[in-house]
Amino acid sequence: MGTMQVPTISVRMCMLGIGSVGKSALTLQFMYEEFVEDYEPTKSSAYKRKVNIEDICVEVDITDTAGQEDYAGINDPFYRNNDGFIVVFSLTDKESLKAVPLILERIVQCRGDEQSPVVLVGNKVDLVDERAVPAESAIQLAQKWQIPYLETSARTRHNLEESA
Repeated sequence: MGTMQVPTISVRMCMLGIGSVGKSALTLQFMYEEFVEDYEPTKSSAYKRKVNIEDICVEVDITDTAGQEDYAGINDPFYRNNDGFIVVFSLTDKESLKAVPLILERIVQCRGDEQSPVVLVGNKVDLVDERAVPAESAIQLAQKWQIPYLETSARTRHNLEESA
């Protein structure tokens, strides 16, 4: 008698958001359970991790994008070639939330009428004293776009597994 193979599926996710919102920090925490204090701006990086979800092995490929306008051209293939998106903004930066609708519109523009899975993530929830974005503002935006919303912390891992 042979052993039963666990079904495996591959999912390609892309981290989107302006610079310094914590995309790389969230990605590195999810992949390696480490928090990096010294931030180096990302050009683009790809990571792979296997996770088990309800007896299914899911191979998660995460592309961590730059987030800076200087690298805007490299983002086009990422919008087209991924199964889903994690759109990140910083709870300590109102401007990062203002950029979210533009990112969501870009996903729709590049993907056509496809309903791409998107999760809106407010990062840095641990920085309570520096919070600049009220929860209600992010919730309203998520409801308008009909996407789930989570608040996370790359530093403390709060809601990290749920966001991926």
